[in-house]
Amino acid sequence: MICSFFSTFAQNFKQTIMSTSVYLLLGSNKGNREEYLKKAIDNLKDLGVRVKRISKIYQAESWGYADADYLNLVAEAEVTCNPSVLLEMCHVVEAELGRVRSGKGYSSRTIDIDILYYGNDLVDKPNLIIPHRLLQNRKFVLMPLCDLIPDFVHPVLHKTNTELLNECTDQCRVDVFADNL
Repeated sequence: MICSFFSTFAQNFKQTIMSTSVYLLLGSNKGNREEYLKKAIDNLKDLGVRVKRISKIYQAESWGYADADYLNLVAEAEVTCNPSVLLEMCHVVEAELGRVRSGKGYSSRTIDIDILYYGNDLVDKPNLIIPHRLLQNRKFVLMPLCDLIPDFVHPVLHKTNTELLNECTDQCRVDVFADNL
């Protein structure tokens, strides 16, 4: 009787856990860029991030400094953790793939993972701002976002991703590299 109760309780509890749609930007400009993107997606999945869809892969000039071109993509995923835990998971994946955080501006990296959107939630902490604070200024972010959610309305700017892309003044070259990972 008690075992049956706890079994039913556990099953019902699992069903009540809410998941949140999140959008992650992944980028690499060091080493085998495609392989780092694939490994990052796999490692996120291993941590419980349920990756649903992936945008096209884009090749873009480095933004904010001169270096090798980046490969970028956006992953749509479902998570049951809070934004701070998701950030920590992203940092774990980055570290596993050789990312070294110098804390001194932009630099080349094997993998970079940014949280662009966490549902419609707004987060403003010293180490985490969601929506990503520079999203609207970067074509290499907006183009893959528009592959997945062109009509999603930015919860602060109150414009769709398509509108943000059309208004973006970023002059960096961004081209489709591959249709899938």
